[in-house]
Amino acid sequence: MKKYIYQLIILGSLAAASSCNKAKLNPISSTQLPDVAAFATLDRISNQVNAFYGALKASNFYGSRYLIYNDIRSGNFLNQTGNGVTGVNIWNFTVTDADTYINNTWNAAYACINQTNLFLDGMEEAGGDKVAGDALAKQYKAEAKFVRALAYYSLLQLYAQPYTKDNGASPGLPLRLKGIKSSGFNDLARSSVSDVYKQILSDLNDAEAGVTSDHGDPSTNTTRAHVNTVTALKVRVYLAMADYGNVITEANKIVSAGAPFHAPTGVQFELEADIKSVFTSYTTAESIFSMPFTGANEAPGGQSQLGSYYLPPSGLPSKGAGEYSLSLTGVIADAGWKATDVRRDYIFTNGSKKWLTKFSSPSPYLDWAPVMRYSDVLLSLAEAITRKSGTVDARAVALLDAVRNRSDPATTYTTGDFATANVLADAIVQERNIEFLGEGLRSPDMMRLQMTFPGVTVPIPPSNPAYIFPAPSGETQYNKLW
Repeated sequence: MKKYIYQLIILGSLAAASSCNKAKLNPISSTQLPDVAAFATLDRISNQVNAFYGALKASNFYGSRYLIYNDIRSGNFLNQTGNGVTGVNIWNFTVTDADTYINNTWNAAYACINQTNLFLDGMEEAGGDKVAGDALAKQYKAEAKFVRALAYYSLLQLYAQPYTKDNGASPGLPLRLKGIKSSGFNDLARSSVSDVYKQILSDLNDAEAGVTSDHGDPSTNTTRAHVNTVTALKVRVYLAMADYGNVITEANKIVSAGAPFHAPTGVQFELEADIKSVFTSYTTAESIFSMPFTGANEAPGGQSQLGSYYLPPSGLPSKGAGEYSLSLTGVIADAGWKATDVRRDYIFTNGSKKWLTKFSSPSPYLDWAPVMRYSDVLLSLAEAITRKSGTVDARAVALLDAVRNRSDPATTYTTGDFATANVLADAIVQERNIEFLGEGLRSPDMMRLQMTFPGVTVPIPPSNPAYIFPAPSGETQYNKLW
C-alpha cells in the first residue's frame, strides 16, 4: 500500500498497540473492528482511549523524537556520531522533504490525530455515547480533543511558520477532523496557521469543559488530561501566539497570586523543593503531563530513547549511545548560571566533552518523557506579565525567582536586579533555556520570538527556508491540494 493515507491508517493501528496503562497493553482500535463492535462494550471504549494516548507517545512523536528534534536545532547540542538515523540532518539544518525524520514524525502525529478522530466519530455514530453513559462519554471525548489539540500544536512548531511572523496568515496544516478508515481522503488543502490555532483552542475549550478535575491518583493525573492539564496547554498555546493577555488569564487559573505558587483548585500543582525529584519520581506535583514508560516492553524503540541520545557512551554507570553532547558555547556557557545551581549537576564532564544526564535511567531507558511541568507555567506567566505590562513587575520577578531560587538558593531576584522590562523578559527566556534543557522547549521558544538559530556552519534566521521543516514528501506526493 503505497499511498500516504494508507500509511497513516496503518500507523494509526500500530500506534494503538501501545498503551499508557501497563494493564492495557493491547487496546482494540476501531480500524481493526467494525464500528459497532469497536464501541460495543465499555472495556473496548476505554481501550481506545488508551490507544490515542499510546499513539501520542510513539517513538517518533512524544516518546522522544519530537522533544529531541526541537532541542538539537537550538545550538545547545553537538552531534557526535554523524548518524543519519538519529537526526544529524536536523542538527545541521540540511533536511529534505524525503528525509525519514520529516516523514516519520509527520506520520506519527497524524496517526495520533486519526486515532482521536476515529474515537470521536465512533462515540457519536456507533453508539459509544450510550454504552459509556453521559458522564464518561463526555470525559473520554474531552480527553480525545486534548490529545488532538496537542498533536496539532506540536506539528505547527516544526512544519509551519510561527504565528508571530504574520499573525498566523502563513500556510499551516491540513486540518483533518474526521477519522480515515479507507482510501480516497488524501486531498485536503492546508488551513492557515491562524485557523489551525483556532481549532486547537476550540478543542481545548471543549476539553476543559469535559474532563474531570482530578483523576484521583498521581499517576493518572500525570498521564491523562484533567482540567488543570488542559489549562496548562492553553497557556503554552497562547504563549506561542504572543497573546499575553490570555496567557495571564489562563495561567491565573492554576497559579496563586503570591508565593509559594500553587494551583488554587483542582490537582494541586506546585514546584518540587528539589528539581531532581521530578526526573526520578515522575508523578510529582510539578509533573503536569508526561509520557510514561513502565517496563521494557514500553520503551521507545528504534534508537529513540532520551537517555540513549544524551548519555555518554562511557564514564557513568548508565551509558548511552552518546549521540549528542552539550555545546560548550550553548546555554551551559552562561556565566549567570552559577556552578552551585543544582541543575548544573545534570552536566557530566568526560574529558573535553560535556553531557546531559537529566534522563539517567540505564538501558532500556525508561525515563518518562516530560511534556509539561509547572515551572513552564510559572515562567510563561512571568514573561506574559512582563511583555504585556512593559514594566519590571513585582509578581513577574517573584515567579522567575521561584524557579531560579529553587535550584540556586544563593540567588534571590528583586525588581532592582532588572533595569528594564526587556532585560527582565530576556532573563525569563534564558531561565527557560536553562530549566528545560533537553525537554524540547527551546526551539519553539526561539521561533515564537523570531530568534536566529545558531546553525552549524551559518546562522539560520527566520527568513531562511531551513527555519522550519519542509513539507513531507509523503504528504505532497499524494495530497494534490497541498
